[in-house]
Amino acid sequence: MSEKIDNIRSIGLIGHGGIGKTSLAEAMLFTAKATDRLGRVDDGTSVMDYEPEELKRHISISSSFHHYNWKKHRVNLVDMPGDDNFLSDTKTCLSAVDGVVVVVDAIDGVRVTTGKVWEFANEFDLAKVFFVNKMGRERANFQKVVDDLSQSFGVKAVPVYLPIGAEDKFKGVIDLLRMKACNYATDGSGNFTESDIPDSLADEVQEAADKLMEYVAEADDALLEKYLDGNSLTPEEVTTGFKKGIQNGSFIPVACGSAARNIGIAQLMDMINQCLPSRPAAMKLLVTTR
Repeated sequence: MSEKIDNIRSIGLIGHGGIGKTSLAEAMLFTAKATDRLGRVDDGTSVMDYEPEELKRHISISSSFHHYNWKKHRVNLVDMPGDDNFLSDTKTCLSAVDGVVVVVDAIDGVRVTTGKVWEFANEFDLAKVFFVNKMGRERANFQKVVDDLSQSFGVKAVPVYLPIGAEDKFKGVIDLLRMKACNYATDGSGNFTESDIPDSLADEVQEAADKLMEYVAEADDALLEKYLDGNSLTPEEVTTGFKKGIQNGSFIPVACGSAARNIGIAQLMDMINQCLPSRPAAMKLLVTTR
């Protein structure tokens, strides 16, 4: 195997049925150029849902597998069912991944099955990140969903990316680590340009960035001491704080976007590389269960 073991991830997408997990998987594969088109569940062009019954019902009945390469990392992706009738498959596959992306939608937030798959992930002590999907939909409310995640699961859900706009005005995300606005094309290509933070969002962004750095620093005593002394953390130290914070459960990072419009997907993939661990034993089990 040519890849470094630390640069390999096996990641599950979990959440309530119908919140866009398969669409998210399609967008991730397309963004990484693992596929040459953005597959869509509704028109039957998804590569992840391909069984006749899945195409007919527009739901995932069994877990599907694919992989992509992104910034020197190989990610084995498992799209898991969110329908109550097929959660046994989800639980089985969770025993063989390194971590999970917990997908919720920007309108309804945490739903019944979200809680069930969350408990499954806890049983296997899996690292987690949140992705708030469907930011382009009517009634999308990012902050309300972040608050819902924290209250429902008793965790500190901490945004790493903030949305630029919402509903029909949703056009990109703000990277709180790099303090850049990522402005997306409207053609579903996943292409984006970076710019400075808009003045209208400057105060909100700075407040969120300060909170993020506090949580990252608090995950490690040495980092906290440095941060309290007024020194900035290096990118490597931020990564260390992220991983420790996720592993000890002190916080869970949050990304956001729209899988259907391919906005915010590249940033989620960056977060997977940076935040989620590689567990060789789990990867071996995933291979043997295929």
